[in-house]
Amino acid sequence: MLTNRSMNATGKRLARAAFVALLMAGVAGCGTSKMTTGSIGRGKSVDTMSTGAIAGSADQIGRTYASDPNNKPVAMQYASVLQMKGQTDQSLAVMRKLAIGYPKDRDVLAAYGKALAASGELQPALDAVRRAQTPEYPDWKLVSAEAAILDQLGQTQDARSLYRKALDLKPNEPTVLSNLGMSYVLEGDLKSAETYLRSAASQQGADSRVRQNLALAIGLQGRFGEAEQIAKQELSPEQAQANVTYLRNMLAQQNAWNQIKAEDKPTTN
Repeated sequence: MLTNRSMNATGKRLARAAFVALLMAGVAGCGTSKMTTGSIGRGKSVDTMSTGAIAGSADQIGRTYASDPNNKPVAMQYASVLQMKGQTDQSLAVMRKLAIGYPKDRDVLAAYGKALAASGELQPALDAVRRAQTPEYPDWKLVSAEAAILDQLGQTQDARSLYRKALDLKPNEPTVLSNLGMSYVLEGDLKSAETYLRSAASQQGADSRVRQNLALAIGLQGRFGEAEQIAKQELSPEQAQANVTYLRNMLAQQNAWNQIKAEDKPTTN
């Protein structure tokens, strides 16, 4: 089993790529407004939309945003859709402008922190999320978001302490369990990661992002068929294929991962 101490630079890059790509999805619900979770129109979630539908929604919401950029719900929804399209710089620009207009708004600061983290600006993201938190009435989503950022900053133990605090506030919450599991992916402890991710996937309310995290942890252990079956669960054929394509791309470095494991084995004379 790889550990954070023994994993070499290539292994850390592989784990970090997985962590950054998937973990921040669990930060999407930082704020208390439903508009921060990627809802489109009447209850239509970005997570259940095809790539083409997301692009169409971005264009539609973008036109509305352009006519009134200070409209908080529209701006936050637009930033969320841009994130789903991978346009992190544009999403950050939208949220930065909104944060200037709403400097003390908890939802805005939380979404701004998410946009900063997605763009790699981790310390400003941490500051924004902490400013959004209310110590006397802590929000478990913000606690988990802070932990996710600390994980990316390499502060693993502090991050896991916060994940467990979030679980105290919201027991068995699948997104927090998933984030905790991805923390172990980042460390290279794939068995522990699988344990937490299986627990996350078994909880009521677990969505495809949680199962995708589990599929990745399993695939990184070489169980590709099982990983692909999990990645395709409860999705439309288009979404299932997109998940499997992503998973295969991530696992294309599996040979490098196996080589890392071989290199980490003690040699005998």
